[in-house]
This record gives sequence, C-alpha cells and structure tokens, in this order.
Amino acid sequence: MRILVTGGVRSGKSRHAEALLSDARQVTYVAPGRPADGSDPDWDARVAGHRARRPMHWQTVETADVAAAVRSADGAVLVDCLGTWLTAVLDRNNLWDKGAREVHYAVEARLTALCAALTARGEAVVVTNEVGLGVVPSHRSGVLFRDLLGTVNQRVAAVCDEVHLVIAGRVLKI
Repeated sequence: MRILVTGGVRSGKSRHAEALLSDARQVTYVAPGRPADGSDPDWDARVAGHRARRPMHWQTVETADVAAAVRSADGAVLVDCLGTWLTAVLDRNNLWDKGAREVHYAVEARLTALCAALTARGEAVVVTNEVGLGVVPSHRSGVLFRDLLGTVNQRVAAVCDEVHLVIAGRVLKI
C-alpha cells in the first residue's frame, strides 16, 4: 500500500508515517533534505530528532534523487518529505529565479520519475507539507514553492492508495 501523509508543520506527520511502518521488517528511510552540517542549529536539531526516533534496523538514504532511492530500496520505503525534496531540486538547479517554463520542466521530469517509482513500489509512505491553508506568500519564491508543492502533492496523491491528513497529531484518512 502507498500512503501520502500530509499536514502542517509540526502536526505529527513524521511520527504518524513512522508508526505506519513500525512493524515492517525492512524499511528504507529516504531523507531528501540537506544533512545536518552545523550551519543551522535548528535544522540540525530536527534532523537529530528524526534520526533518534528511527529504529536501528532502518536504512537511511540521504539524497535528492528520491526516485532512484525508491527504485533501489529493499522492503518498505518512507520518504520524508516532499517539501525538502522540492527545495533541494530548486536549490541544486538554481531555479528560484528562473522563468516558469524552465522551473516547470525541471520539476516535472523529476516528479514524473518519482511517481513512476512509487507506482512500482509495493509499500511506501510519503510525507509532505500541506500548502495553501495559511498566509499568502508575499515573495515570488514563496508563491513558486507553494504552487509547485501543491502540484507535487496532487500528483503523488494520485498514485497513492490513501491520503492521511494530520492535524494537531490527529489523523484523518481522506
């Protein structure tokens, strides 16, 4: 079964996603965000918290090439999260200030590969941030990110069997 777990920041998405795979014998945890490197203590603390919660037998893969990691994984897969993946795609390809066509092309190719990899996977849980429920971004980069992540979420949800919305630690299956 493939499940997309969405919700706001600090809503309990990651804990819920991890609990969904707590009985799996083999799990590959795909972390597409930048690794902890000492440059941002808050980010480093988040990464450390996630690492500490994972069972020792889970394999962790830190990469922005999520499609390849999903394809090559053994057992169940947990991707946490699509927001950090999208940020990595935009950062690594210097897309924040590019035109809409160039950004769309770069993200679309990677998104298509990710959806194909997930479709071929038996058991996968993907975490993402829900967008569009809060303040309208005042900067172009915020609008770009919000709009792209909304598209990413829709496309990934379409290849999943279930979508779980997490709000204040409570889960609503939609």
